[in-house]
Amino acid sequence: MQIIENITNKKNPEAHKSTIQKICFDKLKVNPLPNKKNETWRMASKTKLANFLNYKLSDHFYNPISPYKMESQDFLRIIIGENKEIYYKKETYEIKILEEKKIINLIKQKLIDCDTTENWSDLLNHYLTNKRNILGLNISGKNIPYIEIISNSKNDLLDSKTLIINIENNTKVDIGQINIGDENSALSASSYLFIGKDSSVNHGMISYGKQKSYIVNSLNVFQDKNSQYNLGSLQFKFNFARLEIDINQTEGNAKTNIKGMQITKDNEQISTYAKIKFNGPNGYLDQLNKSLAKDRSHSVFEGLIIVPQIAQKTDASQLSRNLLLSNHARIDTKPQLEIIADDVKCMHGATISQLNENELFYMRSRGLTQEQASKLQLRSYYQEIISFLPISKERWDLLSLLLQNQ
Repeated sequence: MQIIENITNKKNPEAHKSTIQKICFDKLKVNPLPNKKNETWRMASKTKLANFLNYKLSDHFYNPISPYKMESQDFLRIIIGENKEIYYKKETYEIKILEEKKIINLIKQKLIDCDTTENWSDLLNHYLTNKRNILGLNISGKNIPYIEIISNSKNDLLDSKTLIINIENNTKVDIGQINIGDENSALSASSYLFIGKDSSVNHGMISYGKQKSYIVNSLNVFQDKNSQYNLGSLQFKFNFARLEIDINQTEGNAKTNIKGMQITKDNEQISTYAKIKFNGPNGYLDQLNKSLAKDRSHSVFEGLIIVPQIAQKTDASQLSRNLLLSNHARIDTKPQLEIIADDVKCMHGATISQLNENELFYMRSRGLTQEQASKLQLRSYYQEIISFLPISKERWDLLSLLLQNQ
């Protein structure tokens, strides 16, 4: 693990000496690797994390191989690292590149007081990411075309990408974020969304890989007053995948809706860690996370809702629903509430089950094979999450991709 050895030996290469990289290097020297005693890293496979860190860091841009149509009038596609000039302005909206100074200030806002274990993924990402692979966007207005943003990794290499989006007040936008893992590759991705007052964001995040691909992915969201944030996430086909979601309702009076799913098979491990903090009154959260595990795979979900004294009248729900398709597969789920406020309505729950045998028997009695009946049940299980993603079927037939993966 040359990356970790450099940090441990306090060797910071010349290529890693920007302001942000210096901050991250100094923090990583304290904990070069995440502490396994920390609850959010306790389940992580040490071997798979080591494999992720064993790849050589990429220093070139590679165009992703995309399984769907290229840019059209209906949407905008941006590939992180491509360094294409980005400026779109119409009567009702504007999309432009963030100034470098603004990008640095926004990232520093997160990093200065961050915990070296809890935020290890972000620290590593910013330490590794060069200037070319940092994309900052400023979005304002309404009637904005769907925006698709792609991060990708190349085989035999570790790619590191950072995305910062500042969404101004009174803005409404749909964003699709696609993380593509090439065969035998690793991808480190960190994203920041700053959502202004009275704004609405529909955000889809899809991460799919190929054989022996790895991803460590973090998402940091800051919601201002009267904003609404809808997140649909999907992870599959990675040997090791980790999604860390950190959402802050900065003043309260905001709405957050999250629907996520992870699908594992063979000996894959895919995890989702979600922390939602309410920093003001009248906040709202509705979160559903689904997991499906087969063969000898391992799926992990850990959610935490934090409601301090200031967050009175909070209405929050967190549910984990899981399907276990093998006697050898493993699912760990842990939804949690941390409540100090006394005038709230909060609930959480978890279920782990298998395919419904009565429904399978009924469908087989009507002439379907076992495989056809199982796929029908899975189709229903997937559809709730897929329909929440702001991504058109013309470019992504996700249901077919998922059913082929089984």
